[in-house]
Amino acid sequence: MNATRAEQLTLAIDEARQVSALWQAPAQPRACYVLAHGAGAGMTHPFMTSVANELANRGIASLRYQFPYMEQRSRRPDPPALCHATVRAAVAEATRCAPDLPLFAGGRSFGGRMTSQAQAAAPLPGVRALAFLAFPLHPPQRPGRDRAEHLRDVKVPMLFIQGTRDDLATLDLLRPLIAELGLASLKLLEDADHSWHVPARSGRKDQDVIGEALDALAAWIQALTRPT
Repeated sequence: MNATRAEQLTLAIDEARQVSALWQAPAQPRACYVLAHGAGAGMTHPFMTSVANELANRGIASLRYQFPYMEQRSRRPDPPALCHATVRAAVAEATRCAPDLPLFAGGRSFGGRMTSQAQAAAPLPGVRALAFLAFPLHPPQRPGRDRAEHLRDVKVPMLFIQGTRDDLATLDLLRPLIAELGLASLKLLEDADHSWHVPARSGRKDQDVIGEALDALAAWIQALTRPT
């Protein structure tokens, strides 16, 4: 199936700041995912483009967007408050683009964490659940759970899609955390690292891993939007 074309948008964070965004939707979408980028690469990175294309092929619209520092080509992420405001602006724009679609939010690594922090601080209007594409539980080689404390204040379902070789989320810390959160579930990607790269010995390619991950995400969204 051919991916749909992404439409360029401008996202107003406040009266002084704007960032770029990309709206991508199949002909008859059944949900929308607000997709934030990771710390080191923006919304047009091949990984982000592949995720948006694969979501569209599964009947899910997406809104990708830049954080201000990425828009300015800076390597230094914005303060959390500005990131949270950007997440809220993106959610509001997704609602304007598709007011009748079930709304989900999250993103890649840093972007997923900024989304969860925003949700923990005050619920994102209309967002039914959060999905994380490699949640960064701790820095490399510095295991800990400090970055996850805010997740206890998230009161919507959460899906963590994580590689088994992710050095930013060791499984001995992640598994018990998810069990404690209650509303959270875990999809493991065998042999994948934090970037969802798999070694040649696995017999799979990175695109196979993305497909597996987004099959899981699409099934999770379908379960949450199925009429009761």
